[in-house]
Amino acid sequence: MSAMDMTNLTGAALLGSRDLTGAATFQAIDPATGTALEPAFFEAGPAEVGQAAALAAQAYPLYRATTPEARAAFLDAIAGKIEALGDTLIARAARETGLPVARLTGERARTTGQLRLFASWVRAGGADEPRLDSALPERTPLPRADLRLRHIGLGPVVVFGASNFPLAFSVAGGDTASALAAGCPVIVKGHPAHPGTSELVGRAIRAAVVEAGLPEGVFSLLTGTSNELGGALVADPRIKAVGFTGSRGGGLALCRIAASRPEPIPVFAEMSSINPVFLLPAALEARAEALAAGFVGSLTMGAGQFCTNPGLVIAMAGPALDRFIAAAATAVSAAPAATMLTPGIAGAYGKGVAALAEQPEVTELAHGGEGGVNACRPALFVTDAAAFLREPLLSHEVFGASSLVIRCADEAEMAAVAAALEGQLTATLHLEAADHALAARLLPVLEDKAGRILANGWPTGVEVCHAMVHGGPFPATSDPRSTSVGTLAIRRFLRPVCYQDLPDALLPAAVQAGNPLGLPRLVDGTPASIGETRP
Repeated sequence: MSAMDMTNLTGAALLGSRDLTGAATFQAIDPATGTALEPAFFEAGPAEVGQAAALAAQAYPLYRATTPEARAAFLDAIAGKIEALGDTLIARAARETGLPVARLTGERARTTGQLRLFASWVRAGGADEPRLDSALPERTPLPRADLRLRHIGLGPVVVFGASNFPLAFSVAGGDTASALAAGCPVIVKGHPAHPGTSELVGRAIRAAVVEAGLPEGVFSLLTGTSNELGGALVADPRIKAVGFTGSRGGGLALCRIAASRPEPIPVFAEMSSINPVFLLPAALEARAEALAAGFVGSLTMGAGQFCTNPGLVIAMAGPALDRFIAAAATAVSAAPAATMLTPGIAGAYGKGVAALAEQPEVTELAHGGEGGVNACRPALFVTDAAAFLREPLLSHEVFGASSLVIRCADEAEMAAVAAALEGQLTATLHLEAADHALAARLLPVLEDKAGRILANGWPTGVEVCHAMVHGGPFPATSDPRSTSVGTLAIRRFLRPVCYQDLPDALLPAAVQAGNPLGLPRLVDGTPASIGETRP
């Protein structure tokens, strides 16, 4: 398929190799103006869900049998075809989301980078992870059989595109990349806020499917605005796992559907996080104003529409905290309003800020500048630890550039606030050497609360790499054992299979004698080099 074909928006859903159109349609909204964008997009329904699931189920045995090199080449090809969309993709995404071109250009690089990272991980054996234990026929009192383990994909996966990352957490985002790397066909439920962006990326993926000679059911993109579409996808018996990024209510609804199926399936949902930032005393005393500047920069980045936005600041009362608050309030007051992703998100932000302002023990410190349609005015509030511990509403996420400062009387109150937190994606400690003893007491609590703990940084910004964890205890995610960013994400969509005493000719290549795929393997508990052929 040519670049010209891939950039031709039609409003169709992509069912394998077919374009689906019909009378039932919806349109994207330009959040900066509130106007509808052309073209109209097809509203998929139960019939299309069934067809997409059937194609994915047919493709699964063939796709999961592909070699690591073939699967890696496919992922690399997707990255290249997304890049080939050029400015067309960035311009459409900017119109549908209100996000600046520079931000979207960086997000495209992250999207293609994580596809290539998973390609390299698959080539390195990261999908198979072979383990071999040699037979010990002479062992007493019982001999040991020959045991060989590899991982295979779970089966067809449904991925829900996220609103706040139209590229990196959407059609070809981390969930799709990790599922395809695992050998799982993917059906994407495109986010209705950016259907044109989704179609462009979907066509790039489909072109890579054709070029690689893979079954058409390896990828489908269904579009629509109804909750019923997503529910039908999760309920279909051919679907084996779900990746979701969105609201707590949406994620829990999908979890309930998945759990109530005759065959329950895992839902890996990223949902709600307020990402607490602890300003420890020596750090606050040494650099209150600098911390305030960094905090407001992180808070207002992208209108606060990051899942790692710092929505809570915890510090001990005193002159240093007063300096921080004064500097942060000044910076928030000077911050301009920014367009939010959708009218719905802007409306929810306004309600969340109003609910905080109405709390009797919460003081409004600052609001940013006025804005136009669907604008986010940054907001900063303060309360004390006792009030935070009494009122559950104060720990609710407000998705946008709003944050709450908590004054603690002493270290005991700071520890009590930490212990009362729900599960988080991140927790941040700003500290100096004199703060290490307090930090050491907080760390065990924060390890139980968050998937990533930072020192002297800000949580906005997630590196795509091998060691990253973008997950955490509920409600940050529905499964704290996993991550949605980094190569460890592939494990969500894999399961181990052990082969006992099978003849070598019947074994999968990943665990055959002679190591024909040249994969790193764990042999009798010891890492074996790629060139080794034992046992």
